[in-house]
Amino acid sequence: MKTITAAAVATALLIATAPTFAATSCESLKTDIAAKIDAKGVKGYTLEIVAKGDTADGKVLGGCDGGTKKIVYKRG
Repeated sequence: MKTITAAAVATALLIATAPTFAATSCESLKTDIAAKIDAKGVKGYTLEIVAKGDTADGKVLGGCDGGTKKIVYKRG
């Protein structure tokens, strides 16, 4: 059930902020996403900024810094 909730939160955040991903700086976007996740009461997660071509363990929420990087959400 927690996995479904986490996936639903991540998907909702992706849809809500999709138009701003590519043009936004990664740090400000990461802060905004973290605030929205915290407001939903989600605990025990990490958000990581990685290069676009790197593989990441977690759910990619979107891109930033002109599409050169991505933000990855991971529970636990």
